[in-house]
Amino acid sequence: MAKVRITQIKSGIGQPERQKRILLALGLKKMHQTVEHEDTPQVMGMVNKLKHLVKVENV
Repeated sequence: MAKVRITQIKSGIGQPERQKRILLALGLKKMHQTVEHEDTPQVMGMVNKLKHLVKVENV
């Protein structure tokens, strides 16, 4: 299955609590941290909610 690389480019400070929890669920705790996940509809749905905070690349 394809993978995606997700990098946090903006801070979660000042964002709604729900978005902060999504960042943690993706495994992003710090600025410029990068994680890799499978390209599933669930992960892409979370990324879509945070598209202003993260950068996504196909691996």
